[in-house]
Amino acid sequence: MAKEEKGGAAEAPKKSKKMLMIIALAVVLLGGGGAGAYFMFFKGDAAEAAPVKGAVVTLENPLTVNLADGHYLKLGFALQMTEEAGEEEIDTAEALDLAIDQYTGLEVGELETEKGREKAKDELLEKIEKAYNVDGKHLVMGIYFTSFVTQ
Repeated sequence: MAKEEKGGAAEAPKKSKKMLMIIALAVVLLGGGGAGAYFMFFKGDAAEAAPVKGAVVTLENPLTVNLADGHYLKLGFALQMTEEAGEEEIDTAEALDLAIDQYTGLEVGELETEKGREKAKDELLEKIEKAYNVDGKHLVMGIYFTSFVTQ
C-alpha cells in the first residue's frame, strides 16, 4: 500500500506541471496575438489620423467679454494650426466671434475653476475646429490661452 501512495503522488505533479506549461503557453500565444491585432488594426488608424503641429497663430489683442452680473473676462488666445494649413494667411475674425459667443454671459464661478475653464475651452475648440476644418482639410488642432483674467 505504501508503494501505491508513492506512485499516485508522483503522477500528480507530472500532470500538473504539463497542464501548467500548456496553460502558460496558451496565455502567451493568445496575448501576443491580441497585442499584434491591436497594433495592426487600432494603432495604425490613430497614427494616420493624428495631425502634425504646424504654426501657432496668435490673436494680436486680447478681447474683453461681458460676463453675467456685471463681471468681465479679458481673454487672449492663439490657434495651433496643423502642418496641413501650411503658410497661408489665416483670418482670425471668425475665431474671435466664436470666442465672444462662447464666453458672453457665463458666470464668473464657472470660469474660476480649472474644470470650468477646460470645459469652456473644449467647447470653443470644438466650434473653431468645425468652422476652420472644412473641405476635408484639418487646419486647426488646438487653442492656447495667452491671457485669461476675470473681474
